[in-house]
Amino acid sequence: MEFKDKFTREQLLDAVNFNADGLICAIAQDHSTKNILMVAWMNREALDETLKSGQVVYYSRSRQALWRKGESSGQTQQLVDLRIDCDKDAVLLGILQTGVACHTGRASCFSWAPTENGHWEAVEPVLIEPKTLYGDKQ
Repeated sequence: MEFKDKFTREQLLDAVNFNADGLICAIAQDHSTKNILMVAWMNREALDETLKSGQVVYYSRSRQALWRKGESSGQTQQLVDLRIDCDKDAVLLGILQTGVACHTGRASCFSWAPTENGHWEAVEPVLIEPKTLYGDKQ
């Protein structure tokens, strides 16, 4: 799914309710399995680049810069479907995930469940060691 036409992209972007920081919540969902893989943020530029290229781009609040998913790890996301919620303040990205979505090496960032003793425990396995994905930066 790509919206290369600038006029169409501008219309779509103008209808989005970005928050006071100029961001919108972006939920990445595996297009085939419907599993939620991760949640991140997009600013107008990230959403526009995603619409233009078909490769998912987020906005890193910590780095204050665009974050092209997979640029350092190779774990990319291709946009297949795009939805917006009724308030137009969150987007659901239907994606094809290459590799794992989580920086911990798990398929999904939602891989922890509560235990009876009040802790969070990993319930999904590490599929790729983070050091393999990111070297010593992790």
